[in-house]
Amino acid sequence: MGEIIGAGIVAHAPTIMMSEQDRYELNEGKEISLVPGLRRLRSEVLDALKPDTIVIFDTHWFTIVEFVVSAHARRSGLYTSDELPRGMKQIPYDLKGNPQLATEMAAAATRHGIRTTPIDDPWLPIHYPTVNLSTFLDRGEEWIGVSHAYSADPEDFLKVGAGIGEAIRASDKRVVLIASGSMSHRFWPLRLIPAHEASDPIHISTPEAREADLERIAWFQEGNHAAVIDSMPQYLRHAPEARFGHYLMMAAALGGREWTAKGRLFSDYENATGTSQVHVWFDRPEGGW
Repeated sequence: MGEIIGAGIVAHAPTIMMSEQDRYELNEGKEISLVPGLRRLRSEVLDALKPDTIVIFDTHWFTIVEFVVSAHARRSGLYTSDELPRGMKQIPYDLKGNPQLATEMAAAATRHGIRTTPIDDPWLPIHYPTVNLSTFLDRGEEWIGVSHAYSADPEDFLKVGAGIGEAIRASDKRVVLIASGSMSHRFWPLRLIPAHEASDPIHISTPEAREADLERIAWFQEGNHAAVIDSMPQYLRHAPEARFGHYLMMAAALGGREWTAKGRLFSDYENATGTSQVHVWFDRPEGGW
């Protein structure tokens, strides 16, 4: 019997791939908290859990008419971002996959009424939420990516996540879920970005977005996932990344509104050119989710 042994919302902001010197220059002479947070996640959490498989909900992998699950036995190569080729270029990646589990995840999500397809095409692009985080977190585990259907609404994400959770529990794998993305996600206009690159959350796009993010972080810490899910219509006004589908799929895999695991922060709540960034980890309670 498979099990989900840990889960988290984990930021993939391009700044984590900068050199230390560049990060300090961008952030008023200080380190951003995301980088040491990722190192702590690896050493304090993943090293202890020893997962077989990491399922990553990748907020930059947009699909339109269906959800897609990466079903490769292995993905390797060099990654250069078309979005930010100056800062993310020729990053090596070499990730094992699990075609069987990926296929079962897609089938289970489809049974929940949302078309989901496993794809093992070797030319299928990979995206930097996966590449950036695996650079810090991969130690030879299997990695399976899940797309975000750009046309989906919260109910669709919840159904896909519920199917994925069922498939994992029917497998023989110990699995960690990573929702790779930010919370509110509006950028400053191009000409204003240089004045808003420091990590201080005062630079978040609007005070209202910052307040909405902090309200949900408090709910995460309380384990009040029902409040997060029920308030999605209000939260969508603040443009959470990928319609917050990464969180919704992760939460649904763990019980949705009934999930009550409390989150702990592995970073500060930070700005990145107007968007919000934070690492929140949810430990499995004793006795299971």
